[in-house]
Amino acid sequence: MNHTAFDKQRFEAFASLDRPGPIHMLNLVRLRENAAYEDGRIATGANAYAAYGRETAPIFQRLGGRIVWRGQMEMMLIGPEEKQWDLCFIAEYPDVQAFLAMIRDPEYRKAMVHRQAAVEDSRLIRMEPQDVGANFGD
Repeated sequence: MNHTAFDKQRFEAFASLDRPGPIHMLNLVRLRENAAYEDGRIATGANAYAAYGRETAPIFQRLGGRIVWRGQMEMMLIGPEEKQWDLCFIAEYPDVQAFLAMIRDPEYRKAMVHRQAAVEDSRLIRMEPQDVGANFGD
């Protein structure tokens, strides 16, 4: 089963966890080889996702968002080998309300057509940032 969007129930649960402070969103994205635009336009998945990034960057930045980590997947050591991610990054938002404002922004919603066309599968995991420790358990 592939995942490309959240459902209403999960969105409401996300919004109800309105604690103070920043949130980190771990993004794992597998792109389609060819974008699947409903209007039939032709683009690669990578080009469609790049368009999504270009069009949403001003909104993301205006709301205080920033990319705090980005990496290139090399291999799956633990987990299903067939799960490969083209894009892996963590986006930071100053708080839950900033993320919600982005999702509700009309220009952001318009740009989502590119993400939906580009993405074959994804995971979006909300995390609370914590201090770095000296070992795996800290």
